[in-house]
Amino acid sequence: MKPARAAYLFFVYSLLIILGGVFLIPFFWMISTSVKPESQIFTFPPRWIPDPVLWSNYPHAIDAIPFWTYVWNTTSITLLTILGTILSSSLVAYSFARLRWPGRDFLFVLLLSTMMLPGQVTMIPVFLLFKELGWINTILPLVVPSFFGNAFYIFLLRQFFLTIPTDLEDAARVDGCPRLLAFWHVILPLSKPALATVGVFTFMGSWNDFMGPLIYLSSEGKKTLALGLQGFVWEHGAEWALLMAVSTLMLLPVLIIFFFAQRYFIEGITLTGIKG
Repeated sequence: MKPARAAYLFFVYSLLIILGGVFLIPFFWMISTSVKPESQIFTFPPRWIPDPVLWSNYPHAIDAIPFWTYVWNTTSITLLTILGTILSSSLVAYSFARLRWPGRDFLFVLLLSTMMLPGQVTMIPVFLLFKELGWINTILPLVVPSFFGNAFYIFLLRQFFLTIPTDLEDAARVDGCPRLLAFWHVILPLSKPALATVGVFTFMGSWNDFMGPLIYLSSEGKKTLALGLQGFVWEHGAEWALLMAVSTLMLLPVLIIFFFAQRYFIEGITLTGIKG
């Protein structure tokens, strides 16, 4: 390797490592604060390793709110949302990628244009619709829309489906496999990277969603973790150690899911832009 190239790579990687460390500072501060005594939280210079380490902050934080009820509610909503999003978005994306029907390209462009509309534009009409249906204070407004597809995920999956050779699907059709079964047994198994990407994005969005539960859920027993965390702040004020403990517990599933799925996630993001 040429010296100039080696120096360039050294500079780039050093800069990335430094920036990565800077971006991780809030995360480390959250974990450190979650096990600190109150007297050490705002000391300057910051004390990264507390003395003593109060692991008891975690059970105290869990006992301060109906934590496991929030976890169950959030998990239920998230899993149903992932299921609905993957099923509906993959079917619609398949129709745009493989089927020929009048107005397909126009409707695809129209679908993409909906991504330009901010959520606030439809927030009030959608709320009034769900109110007329009697769905307020239920999980239905948070789950049912996912079964009608998502424009971004439809676009992402459609791009990935276009990279799959049609010969594979044609071979299945020649063997007598109906189109829907070919989609299920050929297209979806080959689309694991893209489906994992959609699943990770959907998980993060649904798990961390605050606005949706705030609008539609009012009963304490139906609240999610994000909404419960805000309620914790209202009830307990500036108990920063307990707040950071709950925040850390809320963040753990997102980190675990991302680390386990990051290979598929990166592959899906890379391949979805190959073919237009």
